[in-house]
Amino acid sequence: MVVAQTDCPARRVPDGTPLTIPKDTFVAITQALGGNYTVVYNGQMVRVDGTDAGALGLETEKLSFPAPTDEEIKVAQVWEALGTVFDPEIPVDLVNLGLIYDVQVNQEDKSVAIEMTLTAPSCGMGPVLVGDVEYRVRRVPNVKKVDVELVFDPAWSRDMMSEEAQLETGMFF
Repeated sequence: MVVAQTDCPARRVPDGTPLTIPKDTFVAITQALGGNYTVVYNGQMVRVDGTDAGALGLETEKLSFPAPTDEEIKVAQVWEALGTVFDPEIPVDLVNLGLIYDVQVNQEDKSVAIEMTLTAPSCGMGPVLVGDVEYRVRRVPNVKKVDVELVFDPAWSRDMMSEEAQLETGMFF
């Protein structure tokens, strides 16, 4: 059990609805994975992004970028942010799992469009993962809008994982 030190942004599992855990509220941590926390708040499971974990008195995940020198969105920084989003059930980030299919940056309207998939179309955590991706990519300098589209063609397979991810999960053979 921990007590919220300040109001803490969170998203309800599995639908990803945003909510706020009020200051001085007790929550029970059920999972800490990839820098994010799943907690029980008012009888429901919610996900707290690791960048907000300090609000619960926990170690904060650091996601910082150099101060921008121009108005451009840096594609490399978008990919860096994506590499900090972990599957809630597998201790591997979405990039190394091969779940990010495409990233398009529109410099005119300062938006990022992302096509991603899930390890299984029936994954109940899809909305939470989409929320995690949107939340982290919005932290990239100059990004004003993030659109994430879940796609299932091509179907994900373990061959899309990096060798490092395959080794870490025991799927390298």
